[in-house]
Amino acid sequence: MDTLEDKRSRVISTGNDELDKKIGGGIPLKSLSLIEGYPSSGKSVLTQQMVWGSLRNGLNAMVFTTENTVKSLVTQMQSLNLDILDYLLLSRLRIYPLDVKKARRDLNAGLMPLIKASADKGIDLAVIDSVTYFVTHASIEEVLTFFEDCKVLCGQGMSILCVAHSYAFDENVMVRLGSMCDSHLRLRIETMGSKMIKILEVAKVRGAELTTGNIVSFDVEPGLGIKVIPYSKARA
Repeated sequence: MDTLEDKRSRVISTGNDELDKKIGGGIPLKSLSLIEGYPSSGKSVLTQQMVWGSLRNGLNAMVFTTENTVKSLVTQMQSLNLDILDYLLLSRLRIYPLDVKKARRDLNAGLMPLIKASADKGIDLAVIDSVTYFVTHASIEEVLTFFEDCKVLCGQGMSILCVAHSYAFDENVMVRLGSMCDSHLRLRIETMGSKMIKILEVAKVRGAELTTGNIVSFDVEPGLGIKVIPYSKARA
């Protein structure tokens, strides 16, 4: 019988048991995942939880970020009680800031070689936060080719998590990407009374061990990170 540790080692975990249950027990390894949502809806925080949880479960991770420097990402995660400094010093985590003003805009000639190189370095989880800048400068064919190449890498053993703003894709492309990806998580913000609540919609988690929760409401608390709020309570 598999132990809890065995099951955890096969998934990308948020490190938050309650949140993991809502997304089917965690995202299975070798998955291509898309996290998309509106600005300030919690995309980066959710992604950072997944990086932290995966590191705790023994995975090696690479974060390609257009949003942070190495220092600002470490500081931001520490403020959420997600301390990654030791993993960084031990080379279990690598952070690769992408300067969008200098980076090659081409998804397949600029970004994909970096992801492939990380696979050669024994990286289990590659995170791109975010692909928005790149996909808004790419054709539909280029975007689909990029995600197809990511699927190939996942078939070879890597897990890849792409973060994007919802406006980066038109509806037709989003439908095709949603079908192509193994996991698809959508985030938005809703006003409930006097409160602004972040909402996670679990559109798909292929191969999840548990039933996925369709809608998760949460807040982000300094020093604590993500706090799941019962949807009925959030609406009250």
